[in-house]
Amino acid sequence: MTMTAIQAGHGAAEAAGIHHPGIVNLIYLVAAVCFIWTFKLLAHPRTAVRGNLLGMLGMALAIGITLMDRGITSYTLIAVGLILGAGAGLFMALTVPMTSMPQMVGVLNGFGGGASFLVAWAELLRVAGAAPGPGLQFMVATALSGIIGGVTFSGSAVAADKLQEWLLPSKPIWFPRQQLINAALAAVVAVLAWLLITHPTWTAIYFLLVVLSLVLGVLLVIPIGGADMPVVICLLNSYSGLAAAATGFVLNNNMLVIAGSLVGASGLILTKIMCKAMNRSMTNVVFGRFGGDTSGPSADDVYRTVKASSPEEVAMLFDNAQRVVIIPGYGMAVSQCQHAVRDLTNLLESKGVEVLFGIHPVAGRMPGHMNVLLAEANIAYDKMKEMDEVNSLLEQTDVAIVLGANDTVNPIARTDPKSPIAGMPIIDADKARTVVVIKRSLSPGFAGIPNPLFAADNCLMLFGDGKKALVDLIAAVKEG
Repeated sequence: MTMTAIQAGHGAAEAAGIHHPGIVNLIYLVAAVCFIWTFKLLAHPRTAVRGNLLGMLGMALAIGITLMDRGITSYTLIAVGLILGAGAGLFMALTVPMTSMPQMVGVLNGFGGGASFLVAWAELLRVAGAAPGPGLQFMVATALSGIIGGVTFSGSAVAADKLQEWLLPSKPIWFPRQQLINAALAAVVAVLAWLLITHPTWTAIYFLLVVLSLVLGVLLVIPIGGADMPVVICLLNSYSGLAAAATGFVLNNNMLVIAGSLVGASGLILTKIMCKAMNRSMTNVVFGRFGGDTSGPSADDVYRTVKASSPEEVAMLFDNAQRVVIIPGYGMAVSQCQHAVRDLTNLLESKGVEVLFGIHPVAGRMPGHMNVLLAEANIAYDKMKEMDEVNSLLEQTDVAIVLGANDTVNPIARTDPKSPIAGMPIIDADKARTVVVIKRSLSPGFAGIPNPLFAADNCLMLFGDGKKALVDLIAAVKEG
């Protein structure tokens, strides 16, 4: 919504002329420096809050100088937009639970894409009817805004829906010749973009271009399953930045070009990091299938030696434990038990036990999902260890508690080259002296395969809702 304000304001300014272009660009430069420095501060949890504040300051400067420009002929609609946007943002901030943050990020990505193609459309209608007409840069940027913005808007909507499971299931949706249809649709969109660029006055083509891009966004995301959603969220975030950058070229707005490029580049880098964490290529995520391979052993065979346990039995494991590692997964988010996790952590530490957290890069539904939930419960950042660091400690760990995780701790990734998750880096929970898995059932993760960890000799299953299981476990530790 903030980028929308810059876009709308600058479009009006271009129409009437800029009063002090030097001052405007200087303030934009200061805002851009704020954004760049924000990324550096966000790289560490201790400085992340300052980074957010600095980013807010940069955006306030960018919007403020745009609103002060004499080129704006009417503040009424801008005021209405700011009030509605601020009200919607405040409502979401106060009502959306932390467990639904991935869905909210997806929605916000979509807003960015939608704002970009709408602003580019409005600018096209204005410029196409005025002399000397739009130039080549303008038309190329407009076409890119329509394509990227449309794909981002509808793709983000589908991603958010699949995460929340409102209308669509989280599992992949496939139909015959789907990739062929996607390729044909992409070719049609490319032809429409060429026609729009070569015939600037055919503004109706832009409408058709956006509509087909919206359809393409839906078709590109529906075959992607929930296991890949962290990567998709990152990729769509990158798309929203690229759409904003393209719109910056439409408006000749340096601020939009810089801010959009920063978002686009950071999203692409994060996407690459997430793909590496899953041992998969970006092409495989976007165009491949994930999960559902039933060629391996059946669940009945794998789980034949599963040992169910009770809170009292698990509590006894802590009597002589020196180090406990908690490995959270999406199940922790679903049961909203992060505060119970904190209570268990405090209780064990009061007994002299070292408690650490092993965070897999793709645990949850977006990058950093587990870190955010644990931070919400006031768990210290220095207790949260990345995958490589915690793996080096697990062989000297007395108890590893797997809380709602599945594929990210499945040792079959190391042992079966035919597995859907073969080669995917995992947290080596099975190397701890004792593993306790807190899970509702033995149902598979999004990869659709059984997890032999659950039936390992050193593993105990504590079945039940994560929050209730932890509350019972805390009570058992206190009684012991």
